[in-house]
Amino acid sequence: MVKHIIIWKLKEEYNTSEIKNGIKQGLEKLLGVVPGLTEINVETNPLASSNADVMLYSVFENEEALKGYALHPAHVKVADTYVIPYTQTRACFDYTE
Repeated sequence: MVKHIIIWKLKEEYNTSEIKNGIKQGLEKLLGVVPGLTEINVETNPLASSNADVMLYSVFENEEALKGYALHPAHVKVADTYVIPYTQTRACFDYTE
């Protein structure tokens, strides 16, 4: 199993519930679409102590599935439509368990 965690800081003018919900719904709909993606969850309600606005937690069968996800047309469309235009920074942490 490969875990893939992303945290984003949104651009100040886009830090709204509507934008966060678009990111959440778009990414979570990829389950069952992207081969090898076994779990996906997007959190959009950080505690005040957080320094990020949105967090993605996803699980893949293996590293090849993670690589395929990055290039999968459905994922690229969600990223280009709901994520990239609104984010200021992105941090990624991938690991095996």
